[in-house]
Amino acid sequence: MPTSLLLGFPDYSAAAHRLAQCLNLPCEIAVLHRFPDGESKLRLPTGLPERLIVCRSLDHPNDKLIELLLTAETARAAGVKHLTLVAPYLCYMRQDMAFAPGEAVSQRIIAPWLGRLFDTVITVDPHLHRIDELREVMPAARAITLSAGNLIGDLLKARLGAPLLVGPDSESRQWVARIATHAGLEFLIAEKQRRSDHEVDIALPPGELRGRTAVIVDDMASTGCTLATTAALLYQAGAATVHCCVTHPLFVGDAITVLHAAGVQQIWSSDSVPHASNAFTLAPLLAAALAG
Repeated sequence: MPTSLLLGFPDYSAAAHRLAQCLNLPCEIAVLHRFPDGESKLRLPTGLPERLIVCRSLDHPNDKLIELLLTAETARAAGVKHLTLVAPYLCYMRQDMAFAPGEAVSQRIIAPWLGRLFDTVITVDPHLHRIDELREVMPAARAITLSAGNLIGDLLKARLGAPLLVGPDSESRQWVARIATHAGLEFLIAEKQRRSDHEVDIALPPGELRGRTAVIVDDMASTGCTLATTAALLYQAGAATVHCCVTHPLFVGDAITVLHAAGVQQIWSSDSVPHASNAFTLAPLLAAALAG
């Protein structure tokens, strides 16, 4: 019997197999069934080893969170002693404070709950604003936060040479600056004020953009509104071409259509969420953290 096993799920099986291959571990896929009323039925492999690595990204999270609960409890009952969750995209990190009376602060509910289910939690570029480290809200687990920044920098330098990196808001400054430093690229940071899920105001700092190739880089993209608004401003300022690269390609609804309508040419992302824009894999990054 192997000492460790990597468990994937049908919606993320290709990425799970890539990670297992990097780790030279066997990979099994959980069996899921959805009943007509929406309940999930889960079946894990038999003969589980003492160490189990669960690999599943948490986009469209609500059903997945329930299924992680079923997974963790069933694995513990089967004798698993150490449970690791590899969630390249970690959900419910954006709501980190109450903006109106009665609002649930989901980050401070979901993060510690996952930390109680799993002994180790590994994620990539979590959407943290008012805290520096994931372990601040996940004290029960060994929380490991990785960054795809160097992979993004290497990709953009290889594809475009010397593009100008553009961060869409002040919260992206440190992350974009690290990418730029690693790849030896210039960068600028826009200012953003969000009015709703689909409306934002963006302002670019002064600078010469005429004829430049610009790449908007961000940790995640959902509706595409922020990226599209920034792209339009870059073209107005004289940019020759605008591309975008994100770690987590949520791209809900008509987000890709919105981006192309704004003139965004190439869209690149990691495989944290399966999408046609996936241009690089996180498997070696995740494997190094698991092996360390």
